[in-house]
Amino acid sequence: MDFQTRDRETHCSEMTRVVAFGSRAKLGYAAEPYPTLPFSECSDMSPFLSAKKLASAIRRKQIRSVELLDSYLERVRRLNPQLNAIILLDEKRAREQARKADRAAAKGEWNGPLHGVPMTVKESFDLEGHPTTWGRTDMKGNIAKKNALAVQRLMDAGAVVFGKTNVPALLADWQTFNPVYGTTNNPWDVTRGPGGSSGGAAAALAAGLTGLELGSDIGASIRNPAHYCGVFGHKPTFRLCSSTGHNLPPNLAVKDMAVIGPMARSADDLELALKLIAQPDEVEARGLRVALAKPKPDVKKLKIAVLTSAATAEVDDRTSRRRRPSGGILQ
Repeated sequence: MDFQTRDRETHCSEMTRVVAFGSRAKLGYAAEPYPTLPFSECSDMSPFLSAKKLASAIRRKQIRSVELLDSYLERVRRLNPQLNAIILLDEKRAREQARKADRAAAKGEWNGPLHGVPMTVKESFDLEGHPTTWGRTDMKGNIAKKNALAVQRLMDAGAVVFGKTNVPALLADWQTFNPVYGTTNNPWDVTRGPGGSSGGAAAALAAGLTGLELGSDIGASIRNPAHYCGVFGHKPTFRLCSSTGHNLPPNLAVKDMAVIGPMARSADDLELALKLIAQPDEVEARGLRVALAKPKPDVKKLKIAVLTSAATAEVDDRTSRRRRPSGGILQ
């Protein structure tokens, strides 16, 4: 299947023109500005819009949640077989949620800033009625009785969760393979890996298979795949976001340095999603309150650390030469 020709799409009104990167992009695209036209004249939504823009389109009644969900599910059926990014679909329940969101929208009622936006979550998060395995064959019978707290908070804000994305076994690698669900490939080049451990999440975002994602991170499990796949990811401060429902039984305690955090196609989406999940759980809320500071508007005042190489992951000379000029730009 030639994705370069089959899936080259033109979209309009706050959308993007999707252009393949030549032979390098077996399933990859770059977004470029496209002339603005009335949204109603577009025959299809761009799957690469940010979640914030997708939510805005739903609020302005330019598209229904069910239509948006159908668009993503069609892409999953068509493109996911070569990627294996999304490994579980909860289509029936998602469709019910999307229809409910559309009925509410018709009456001018809104559940939150993600009203009607389809999204997926990392396999390691509990999703009611579905297994949480962390890629372990002995955990295939571990069926979640309720949603992870962060997943539920995103749903309460209007998100329509329609599936789960792949992980390496025990979330312990910078690639994405496990004996339960197999290997995930990088959408920019399906002969390469997407990183890990939130590799399925990053691949799904990069391929336009989902509107937003929820990942987790200890040693770059959000940041590494975000880099490999060219999307956005944020590792929050430890314990800023409750990880309740992101544990394999019988473990309940939070691992040192382990956090959960958003992944997306825009920095705006990271900020939006973080605000929704950055609260303690019911127990900690008795003595802890979270008040996020406003982002600094002047990037010149930010301090940025650049790790040029590491003993465990040496950077080749070709990459180093290309990277060095960026240091001057950041200064």
